[in-house]
Amino acid sequence: MKIVIVGGVAGGASAAARLRRLMEDAEIILFEQGPYISYANCGLPYYIGGEIRDKSALTLQTPESFSTRFRVDVRVNHRVTAIDRSGKTVRVQPAGGAAFSEPYDKLILSPGASPLIPDAPGLDSKRVFTLRTIPDTFQIHEFIRSSGATSALIAGGGYIGVEMAENLMRAGLTVTLAQRSDHLIPSLDPDMAADLHNYLREKGVRLLLNSPLHGVEDQGDHLTVHLKTGDVDADLMLLSVGVTPDSELAKDAGLSLGVRGTIAVNEHMQTSDPDLYAVGDAVEVRDRVTGAPAFIPLAGPANKQGRIAADHIAGRPSAYGGSQGSAILRAFDMTVATTGLNEKKALAAGLDFAWVHTFSASHAGYYPGACNMSVKILFEKLTGRLLGAQIVGFEGVDKRCDVLAVAIRAGMTVHDLTELELCYAPPFSSAKDPVNMAGFVAENVLTGAVKVAHWRQLPAILEGEGNLLLDVRTEGEVKKGRIEGSLSIPLDSLRDRLDELPRDKTVYVHCHSGLRSYLACRILSQNGFDCYNLSGGWRLYASMEQNNRFNEKENCLGVPYAR
Repeated sequence: MKIVIVGGVAGGASAAARLRRLMEDAEIILFEQGPYISYANCGLPYYIGGEIRDKSALTLQTPESFSTRFRVDVRVNHRVTAIDRSGKTVRVQPAGGAAFSEPYDKLILSPGASPLIPDAPGLDSKRVFTLRTIPDTFQIHEFIRSSGATSALIAGGGYIGVEMAENLMRAGLTVTLAQRSDHLIPSLDPDMAADLHNYLREKGVRLLLNSPLHGVEDQGDHLTVHLKTGDVDADLMLLSVGVTPDSELAKDAGLSLGVRGTIAVNEHMQTSDPDLYAVGDAVEVRDRVTGAPAFIPLAGPANKQGRIAADHIAGRPSAYGGSQGSAILRAFDMTVATTGLNEKKALAAGLDFAWVHTFSASHAGYYPGACNMSVKILFEKLTGRLLGAQIVGFEGVDKRCDVLAVAIRAGMTVHDLTELELCYAPPFSSAKDPVNMAGFVAENVLTGAVKVAHWRQLPAILEGEGNLLLDVRTEGEVKKGRIEGSLSIPLDSLRDRLDELPRDKTVYVHCHSGLRSYLACRILSQNGFDCYNLSGGWRLYASMEQNNRFNEKENCLGVPYAR
């Protein structure tokens, strides 16, 4: 059998290696339009920031090493321009050579995705860059070195945009990060993004939200970037506003397309032509949580899809079960991780869901060095099925989000989270792990042990004549900050001061993180009061308020982030 693969990197290279392991006698040809077949594209920002210093560390396999180990005919700088499905050939254009046709028995497409270029003037300037490939990385690195650039503007606050904000600052530049929407990292909800915003400002990133790009003017020695919120001068600009699937080759061949122009495939990664497969960032996948078609371009799924396509060609019954968008990033010392659905996606899917916030220590509080992490989980109201999770913190975020990602894939409920037996020793966790704690809080909501409200409801709560806002923090905490109009009764005094609370009003209770206010709600509800626990506590409220203040002022630098 002769298998031709179009495109390397994650999907194509994985497919080629798996095919050779399964089919020693197959003829395998891999065409890659660029000079590299397998490289660490997720590591590219860290070369620019200087943490990765060796260029060769970015290259996972060279054409020579890949050919030697797997006996794959690797041809870099060869662009496939057309597919003749009836003749079962591809048209190939080598760099600097004559075009030719190559026959195939099976064809795997792994074209990837390209940076999305907004419809705005001036983006053809040599000071405007995108970051997707190794040559992009070297070009940015060399421009900074040779031009003496001292400032950068990043348009787009997704994963690459935030990672590049850190790494450009590590390279010695001042950084402005402009995001068209009201928060960074689209997979986060705004309440969870507030911590990230405040922390980036503390680190010196100038953050401009609700600031879509209108255009760029090249002034010769710098750029003037026109944003909705005003003009910003910078020595260079990085476009990081998303990616679009490279599906033109498939479209021209008459293959069926899916959402957002992706290549439609079945669970075996077959396209509408059973002899053609497609994998990686260009394909449509099934959302693991909702079952709906989706575009989720991530390296992990691309590797798995390449393996599955190879398995199916080799006669193995492998199938791809869908993507849930598990992702993580580091922003200086902060970690942000998400998996599954956020509120926006859950609403779009028409799900009846609820959510809770917790604020848990990374390990036992009595053991030195514990850092709290903010955890948000979404779950179905009827079944308790876990739908999504978002975690922002400093230590231990990755392993908690990984546990929750597995729980989502397994179809677990929040009740299951309470029963998970996770590794515990004081340096690593607590007897009640943050994952368990999130399950406990959600289970209390589902079983009616407590009713929850959220801070976005605060204006309506304060305006309602039948409501009372109760603060059960200590007097010392209240002196550092309180909400005007709230009544302060410390938790430990609550039982003795119940007569100070009007029984004809709904009581909304908060503490610092939500634990003491839950205890207060249990006391109140068993004494005949109608009460709600404000999820996330004062800490979440203060974080959102600090973020909102700076957004309104369009300020560039924040105050120290409250961990």
